[in-house]
Formats: sequence, structure tokens, C-alpha cells
Amino acid sequence: MTKESLARIGVDIGGTFTDLVLTGTGGKLYHRKVSSTPPAPEQAVLAGVAAIMEDAEIDASSIGEIVHGTTVGSNTLLQKLGARTGLITTKGFRDVLEIGRLRTPDMFNLQWEKPEPLVRRRYRREVSERIAADGTILTKLDIDELLSVAQELVDEGLTSLAVCFLNSYRNPEHEVQAGAALEKAFPDLEITTSVSVLPEAKEYERTSTAVVNAYVRPALKSYLTRLEDGLRALGIDAPLMVCNSNGALASSATAREKPVFFISSGRAAGAAGGGRLGAALDTANLVVFDMGGTTASASLVADGQLSRVSEYEFRAGISTPSRFIKAGGYMMSVPAVDVAEVGSGAGSIAHVDEGGLMKVGPISAGAEPGPVCYGIGGDRPTVTDANLILGYLPQQLAGGSRTLDVARATEVIARDLAKPFGLSAEQAAWGVRAVVNANMARAIRAVTVERGVDPRDFDLVAIGGSGPVHAADIARLLSMKRILVPASPGVFTAMGMLAGDVERYFIAPFPGMLEDIDPSAALARVEKLKTEAHAAVLAEGIPAEAIALSAEIDLRFRGQELSLSVALGDPVDAEAIRARYLDAYRTIYSYTPTDQVEMVSLRVTGRGERPGKLDFRLPRDPEAETPATTRRVYFGEEHGWHDTPCFSRFGAPATLQGPAILEGTDSTVVIPPDASCTRDPYLNILIEMDADA
Repeated sequence: MTKESLARIGVDIGGTFTDLVLTGTGGKLYHRKVSSTPPAPEQAVLAGVAAIMEDAEIDASSIGEIVHGTTVGSNTLLQKLGARTGLITTKGFRDVLEIGRLRTPDMFNLQWEKPEPLVRRRYRREVSERIAADGTILTKLDIDELLSVAQELVDEGLTSLAVCFLNSYRNPEHEVQAGAALEKAFPDLEITTSVSVLPEAKEYERTSTAVVNAYVRPALKSYLTRLEDGLRALGIDAPLMVCNSNGALASSATAREKPVFFISSGRAAGAAGGGRLGAALDTANLVVFDMGGTTASASLVADGQLSRVSEYEFRAGISTPSRFIKAGGYMMSVPAVDVAEVGSGAGSIAHVDEGGLMKVGPISAGAEPGPVCYGIGGDRPTVTDANLILGYLPQQLAGGSRTLDVARATEVIARDLAKPFGLSAEQAAWGVRAVVNANMARAIRAVTVERGVDPRDFDLVAIGGSGPVHAADIARLLSMKRILVPASPGVFTAMGMLAGDVERYFIAPFPGMLEDIDPSAALARVEKLKTEAHAAVLAEGIPAEAIALSAEIDLRFRGQELSLSVALGDPVDAEAIRARYLDAYRTIYSYTPTDQVEMVSLRVTGRGERPGKLDFRLPRDPEAETPATTRRVYFGEEHGWHDTPCFSRFGAPATLQGPAILEGTDSTVVIPPDASCTRDPYLNILIEMDADA
């Protein structure tokens, strides 16, 4: 059996369910949802892998690859469960993490509390060393002092260290020396040097990125070890690939060493998959809306290009004045899909705040204790409970693996929400839905309106277990007219991973004024980076003929801090580069200064196309049409209650006028009265909102 003919499994861990997709067995696609196991996430993965192999009637020897989007890094940051981490830095720069960018995300919020640094001040140490801005060594590194302060931190019980010296991006000699000395003296200590993850200017960003890497590295290494041991126990000897924050793939070995590149892997895979689906269907302008159990996110695909960034903040939220104002989270300067996220999901808890207003999220019931209707211990009303009361959800979820208790959900919503407002349980449930829809629409506005983009010119791609349940309401709020629901929306993130390619990223400083650029020097530096990138992608198992390399240059206006990346081009032409930069700047900020442009860094991306990756254009046979059942569904004050036909998603007529509910094992699709839908040859569903909706 050739490698290309072996089965591949994609795995995405969510807050409530773990989703699995298996493909490669005669073109047939299998998917499975299992309950997540937050204390030990690998248990859900292993149970799901065993179950989906049984569904496909294959054994472990038929598995050629497992592709995984892990939430271990993000959960470690979110729950503050990382390693006890220390920071060793240049004398005088102990408080870089504390100082940050000297901003607040909302200047009018007097109650805003700055996130506590991942490394407390008592665990930050300074050493004598100094490198000038041009890379000249001013003060040699004192190795004895380095080992002494490291011993103090080890004696405090620390297990991971980040090393970040001033200007090391221009000359990494001291950090390399420090890393080698520390590894030799303390072999059990995890060591992260800043130049190993981000050899780039900007001291705060480089320090923060290195600290995040050091903080989550032990947890991710331990998790991947347990997962790979469990897979071997199942008889699976296939390589494990991990999705990074840019929606691309790398080996588990890479993820172990540089986990900071993999913090937001799940949401990135869904966004990247949405972009690939759009390309397969010749749809160039999309907003990918992903609603899971804990959060909802939005990302933009414009002219066929998924919006990406070179840095982002974890859990910064969306600031009130502008999404461009940062300082509310943990900064990571790594390539990532540009995603706006809000703490609103199917498991988000609805409550009445101190001011007497109904709020939904950001606290979630998660997989345990779960929504009230799951009957496994939840006692606070959630979005899922509200949707069940309103008729949007069937009595069973995940293919019948979970029966929902509508009576208990109604009782709790009446107690906690309806009674304080003098409403019926149904009215309170509709209020929950309206509030969460408004929250999620903010995420879409953040990637469209705040970018100078009109969402009415874009199609909405609804993914995630709950995305298609809310998509029509979201589209109506934003006057969007078309909704694309993939064939398997509830497991689409796992499918996006199976459609991904391998990518590795390399960066080198290249300071100077753009008008003074030396093309030969730039190309020589790029050639060195390309050699490194080609070797790295080759080491991931990609054949040389399937590797593509691209070069970009980071630029900024003189006097500004933030930079943008544009194509370098070959031949290197300063005027052409400036024109590309001005276009990119204008797209984001809607104007262009006339200042001089500074060069910051050169970047090279090595991309390897994986053989046998998932093709979204494979035709899939619908089921035979099945008769509809009927249940009462509430569509708001305008439309009221409707006796609504409910179909199996793949057994429904190819064309439908709303209202209708399409049910599947992975998700439910809601077609409101003011919409219609059609099904394409690939079993995707296209919903058209009425012109006056």
C-alpha cells in the first residue's frame, strides 16, 4: 500500500467535543465526535481514533498520518497551568515584560486590570552582558554570574527558563553561549533562547514570545509524549503532524521545541480550511465564522487570500475603540491567521450581572459539567439550553450519543433568567440567543468594518458545531446575503487540517532605509534563509519537487513601531517594494503617509505540498430523501413560532424554502423563514437570505 493510499485522520479538540475525520479509504470520508476529556485531552483523541477506525473498518497498519490541532498550549495559557518559568536578561532590562507597550486596550475602562506576567518579578534575573544596536559586543557575558543566577532559580523550583538579551537579534553570540552553558549545567531544565524563536528587533515582543514558549513547552512536550505513546499502544506507527497558528502543519518534533508557533492551532485550521474551500468553489471573498463550545471566531478571506498577521496577542479580546489597540493579552510575534475571537460559544453561561443586564459568556460550562440539558451536572443556563428550548436543536446530539433534557433546561432558564426579568422561559431563551448573536457579530465587524471592508460584499462560511445554528441571524445583523455551510461543518476544522500543507518560517534582521537598499545584499541574505527553509521542510518528509519558497520584507514608516510584510520580489526594486507597502498600508489604515520607509527584517516561508491531502471538490453522494419530522421553532418576534420541517442534512431535498432545520451528526443547520437553500454536488449548503431580510 502506497503512502498516498493510506488513511489520514484529522483531530480537533474542542471545549466540549473532540472531532475526528478520516479520509483516504476509497475516497470515502468518515467523521466522529467524542466528548472531550479536559484533564487528559489525549484520552478523547485515543478513544476517537479507535472508534473512527472501527467505523471505517480498517486496522492500525492502514493509517498513514495523523494531523492534530492541539489546545494544550492555549489552555495552558488560559488556565495559567504552565511551567514555573524564569527569565534571564541583560542588566537593566528586568522589567520589560511588566512595561510592555505602555498602553491599555481601552483608555476609558478604569477597572481594566493588566494581565499578570507569566514570569513574576522575583523569578526575573539580570546578568552582566551588553551588545550594541549594531551587534558589537560592549560587555562580554559573565558565564559564572549566569550559572549563579540560574542556580538561584532552580533552587526556587523553576523548571523552565527563557533567555533574552538586548540586541541579540543582531548578534546571537551571547544567547547561544548562555543556552549551551545552561543546558550543560542543568540538563533537566527546559531552555528557550529568544533568538531560537524570534531573531527580530523589538525587545518586548521578543521577550514575551520567548517567555510564552518557555511557559508552555513542558506541558506540550508531555502531552505529545502521552499521545504518541497511546497511538503506539493502538498499533499506530504513523507520523503525527501538528497544525500551527498559521493554519499550516509541522512535525510533532517541531511543535515540541517551538510550541509558541502552535498556540492557536485549532481556530487557524478552521479559517485556513474555509479559505481552501472558497478556492475550490471559486469563491474569493469570504468571512469564516467558527462557533464552538467556548468561543466564536471570525477571519477574512479577501480576493482569495486569507488574512494573516506576523504577531498577535493571546486572549486580548476585542478592544472597545479599535482592534488595532493592543496590550490586553500575551504578545507572540509569530505568523498567525488574523482571527478575531469572542468568549461566546454554545456552552457560554448566561447570567444577570450586577447592573441587572443579561450577559452571555465568557465563562463556559465546557465539557464538564456541560450545559444543563446534558444532564451531567451543569446547573447554569447556556446558549445550548436556550437553543433547545427554542426548538433549534434535536432531542439528541452527536449522532444519538447524547440525549438532551428540555424540561430541565426550561426549569433553569426560568429560574435564573426569566424570573428576574418577568419573562417566560421562551422569551428569556430568545434573549440569550439575541445577546450571543450580538457578541459574535462584533468579531465579524472586527475583521471587516474595522479593516475598511464591507461585510455585505462577502459570503459567510459557517463552521463549528454551532456555527450553522446561528449563521442566519448573524448574517441578518450584518446584512450579509449568502451563507455557505460546508458538508461537515461540525468537524470542518479537522478537515481543514487534512487539507493543509507543511510550512516553516525563517527571519533575519535587515535594518536600513528602503531607498538605500542593496539588492545584492538582500538577495544574499534571502538565499541563506531559503537554504535553511528548504532543509527544514525537507526534514518534514516533503519531497524537494513539492517545496516552494517565498520571500518577504518587513517595512514601517520612519518613526512608527508597527511593521507590515510585503513581497520582496526578484529583482529587488525599491520603488516597486514601496508601492506594495503603500497599498498594504492603505488597505489597513485607509491613508498613506509620505514619510521615508524603513526596512526591519527579511522573512522566508518554506511551503511543502503534502501528497494525498484532502480535496474539497470530491463529489459526495447524498442520502435517499427521507420524510421530514416537524417541531415547533421560534424565529423571533417578526416570524414567531413555526411548525418547522426537520430533515436529515444529506437526505433533504436539494432545494428548500425556509423555515427548515437540517440535522446531522456533527451540526444542525437553521434555515429561517426569510431564507432558502440549495445543495451543491459536494453536499455543501448555500443559504440565500431574502433581499429585504
